[in-house]
Amino acid sequence: MKELSSAEVRSLFLRFFESKGHKIEPSQSLIPQNDPTLLWINSGVATLKKYFDGSVVPENHRITNAQKSIRTNDIENVGHTARHHTLFEMMGNFSIGDYFKEEAIPWAWELLTSPEWFGMDPDKLYVTVYPNDDQAKDIWLHKVGLPKDHLYEEPDNFWDIGEGPSGPDSEIFYDRGEKFNDPDEAENYPGGENERYLEIWNLVFSQFNHLPGLTDNKDYPELPTKNIDTGMGLERVVSVFQHAKTNFETDLFLPLIHKTEDISGQFKYGEDDTKDISFKVIADHIRAVTFAIGDGALPSNEGRGYIIRRLLRRAVLHGRKLGISQVFLKDLVPVVGEIMISYYPEIAKNADYIASIVEAEEIRFNKTLTDGLSLLDDVIEQAKSKKGIIDGSIAFKLYDTYGFPYELTEEYATDEGLKVDRDGFDEQMKAQQERARSARSNKASMGVQNELLTGLKTPSQYVGWSELTVEQTELVNLIVDNKLVEEANAGQVQAIFAKTPFYAEMGGQVADLGMIYDESGQAVAKVTDVQNAPNGQHLHTLSIIAPLFVGKQYKLDVDRPYHVAVSKNHTATHLLDQTLRNVLGEHTTQAGSLVTAEGLRYDFTYNGAVPSEKLQEVEDIINQKIIDNLPISWIETDIESAKKLGAVAVFTEKYGEKVRVVSIGDYNAEFDGGTHANSTAELGMFKIVGEQGTGAGVRRIEAVTGSGAMALFKLHDSWLAKAAEQVKAPQLSEINDKISGLQTALKEAERQAASLEQKLANQEADAAFANPQKINNYTLIATEMAVESMDVLRSTADTWKQSTPSDVLVLAANLGEKVNLLVAVAPEAVKKGIKAGDLVKAIAPAIGGGGGGRPDMAQAGGKNPAGIADAFKQAADWLQEK
Repeated sequence: MKELSSAEVRSLFLRFFESKGHKIEPSQSLIPQNDPTLLWINSGVATLKKYFDGSVVPENHRITNAQKSIRTNDIENVGHTARHHTLFEMMGNFSIGDYFKEEAIPWAWELLTSPEWFGMDPDKLYVTVYPNDDQAKDIWLHKVGLPKDHLYEEPDNFWDIGEGPSGPDSEIFYDRGEKFNDPDEAENYPGGENERYLEIWNLVFSQFNHLPGLTDNKDYPELPTKNIDTGMGLERVVSVFQHAKTNFETDLFLPLIHKTEDISGQFKYGEDDTKDISFKVIADHIRAVTFAIGDGALPSNEGRGYIIRRLLRRAVLHGRKLGISQVFLKDLVPVVGEIMISYYPEIAKNADYIASIVEAEEIRFNKTLTDGLSLLDDVIEQAKSKKGIIDGSIAFKLYDTYGFPYELTEEYATDEGLKVDRDGFDEQMKAQQERARSARSNKASMGVQNELLTGLKTPSQYVGWSELTVEQTELVNLIVDNKLVEEANAGQVQAIFAKTPFYAEMGGQVADLGMIYDESGQAVAKVTDVQNAPNGQHLHTLSIIAPLFVGKQYKLDVDRPYHVAVSKNHTATHLLDQTLRNVLGEHTTQAGSLVTAEGLRYDFTYNGAVPSEKLQEVEDIINQKIIDNLPISWIETDIESAKKLGAVAVFTEKYGEKVRVVSIGDYNAEFDGGTHANSTAELGMFKIVGEQGTGAGVRRIEAVTGSGAMALFKLHDSWLAKAAEQVKAPQLSEINDKISGLQTALKEAERQAASLEQKLANQEADAAFANPQKINNYTLIATEMAVESMDVLRSTADTWKQSTPSDVLVLAANLGEKVNLLVAVAPEAVKKGIKAGDLVKAIAPAIGGGGGGRPDMAQAGGKNPAGIADAFKQAADWLQEK
C-alpha cells in the first residue's frame, strides 16, 4: 500500500471527487453561522445542512469537502484512546438530489482500491450495511464484487438525528492485521469494539424523511430529494497509510509531540504510557485552540470561549506533568501552521496573532493555577481533619473554576492518603451539562424538506441593482398555505414574478418593501418581505389589497426612500469593516451584521472593549472617506479574478462560480450581493451610536448615516440646550465651566455634610461607649447610629479601637430600605476565640442578609431594618454561650 502524507491523502480525496463532477467546497469557519443548534461546526455535513433540508438548492448538486470540525463531548478521553480528538478533519462527498447508492458505493470502492488513487488492498476492506438495505447489499456484492464474507449486517447502521433527512448507512473498515488482535476482546470483527478493524469511511444514504411524531424508521416516507452524505476522518485514514498504532503517530501530530519533547527536555514520547497521555493531550488541544482562535473565537468564561480556556488549561496542566513550568503553548502554534499549511495557509499567516492570544491566556492561567493549588492545599488539610474525603462539589469547583481535571485532584489527594467523592463530582458535572443543554436552542438541527419550494424552478430575474421599478412583469407563481394556486383574494400570500426589483434579505441586509400595481394602476398588494427560495428566486410575501391572478402583468415598485436608506447603511458597513481592520488589525473579522433603514449593526471579533480613541479614529476615517466622495462600482467575475482584485470574502457566505465585487474607490473591495449608494458622499455623515460586547471575543458597533445621523445630532443638540438651561449657561461653550463649578460646590457641600455627620456620630459613640454591657466574661457595646454610610461606621470603629471600651462592638445603620452592620472585636478577645466574622454571620440573618470578614473586623448588609434590635439581642446571646 502507498505511504501518503496527510496533505496527499486530503488532496487525493478531493481530486478524486472533483474528477466525478463534484465542486470542492472550502473548509468553513468552525464558528457556525445562523445555526443556534451548534456550538461548533462538528462534521463535514454541518455547513451543508441548508442543502440537505431543501431550504437552498446548490448550483452544483455534487459537492466534496475537507471540513475542520470540533467536538467537545469527550474531552476527558483525549490522550487515553487511540482516536479521540477535539479538532479533526472530516472529508466527504455529497449528492444533493443527484446520484445515489448506485454511484456512491462503486466510487468509494474505486477511490480506496484503485492504484491511481489510494491503492488499498481490497482483501483488507470489510463493509457493514443496514439489514433491511437490500439495495446496498446487492451493489456491494454484485456491482463492486465484494466477497460475501467481507459483508456484515449491522442493526445500528441507520443515521437518524431527529426530524428531517435520515437513512441507512454503510461503514467501511480496514483490517490492520493480526498484530492488533486482542485475545480478551469479544467483538473482534468489523463493526465491533476492537483495534484490528478500523472504520475509515461511513456512507450515509439519506432517503427518508423523519416527520414530526414518527418514532419507527419503518414508517418514514421517502424523501422527495434523496441525498448522499459520507464522512472519512482524515486522522484515521492517515494512520492507515502511515502504519501508525494510533492517530498520534502520524504527521498531523508527531511534529507537535517532538516540539513538546524539546521544550520539556526531560521526557520522550513512547517511553512512559502516563507521560504519553500528556504529550497527546497537548498536541490535540493546541490544534483545536489554534484553529478556534484563528476563526475568531477567544478564551472566556462562556460558550466557545469557555471551551478554548478549558483546553488551554488542560494542556498547561499536562505540560506540568512533563516538567514544563514556563509558558510554552505559544511555541506550538507555528508548528500547527507548518503542519496544515497546504490546506489552511491562514493559520501560518496569523500565527503571531494566535500565539499572542495563547500566551496571554497561559500567563493568566499560571496565576489562576497558583490560586487553585493554594485552595487544593487548604482542602486537603480540611479533609485530613474530617473523614479523609474531599467533597465532590469542591473537586468540581477546582475543575470548573480553576481548570483542574478530576484526575489531577484525585492524584494530589491520593498522595496525601485521601479520597475524592466521585459521585458528588459526577452529580455536579451532570447538572452543568443540563444547564448547557437547556441554554441551547431547541430548534431542530435540520429542517424537514419542503417539496413544493424545492421543486419550484420557475425562472425569475432580479434587476434591483439598477432598477427600482419594473413597469410590467408576469406573476408566475402564487402560494397559499404551501400550495400553488391560480388566484388569491385576501390575506397573505407568497409570490414569484418573472422579473423583480425587490431585494431579498441576505447577508445581513433586510429585504426591500414596496407596492404591486395592476395594469390599470390600482394598488393590489403590499410587499412586506422578500426571501430567497431554495432555487434562488425572490419569494415575495404579499399583503393582498385586491385579487391577484397568475399569468397577469403587474407593476412592481420598490419603496425608494426606504431602499436608499438601507443602501447607504450597507455602504457604511463596508467602510466600517475595512476601517476596523486598518485600525485594529487584520485579525479583526466580521462575525455578523444587520443593515436596516434606521441604521447598521456590525459584529466583529476583538479581544476586549475597543478603546474610545480608536472608535473616534474609526469614525473620523469613515467621515473623511464620505467627504472624499469615493465612487462605488461593481463587477461580476469569477472567484479567482475577484481575489486578484483584492476583494475580501466574508466567511459566513457561500459563493457561486460568478461573484459580484463591490468597490468603494480604491479603499475597499468585497464579495457582495447587496445594494449600495452610488458614492460615499450620499451617506452625508457617519456616527457611531455605541460599542459593546455580545459574547466571548465578539464586539458590536451600532451606527447611523444620512438622515439617521442628522436626527441623532439634533437629539444631542436638544440635550445640550436643556443642560445649558439647567446649569444657567448663556452659551453652549460655557456648559463645561458651569458643570465644573457645580461639581466643586457639590463636593464642598458633601464634605461639610460628612463632617457634620461624623461629629454627630462621635457624640452618639461617646454616649454608647460609656455604658458597655457585661455578658458572661466579655463586654459588649451594641448601638444603632443615625448615619448614612458604612464609612462612618468604620470611622466610629476606628475611634473605638483607640480605647477599646469593650471586648466587642456591634454598630448598625438604618438606611431606610436596607441595613448596614459592623462588628469589631478587641485583640485580647480575638485571642480567646471571639471572631468578628463568626459573630456577624450569626446575627446577619436577623436583618435579612449576610456577611463576613476578618477575626477583628467584619460587616454585613440586609434588607430588614426592623431586625436591628433582634440582631443586638442575638449578639448578646452569642457571647453568653462563649
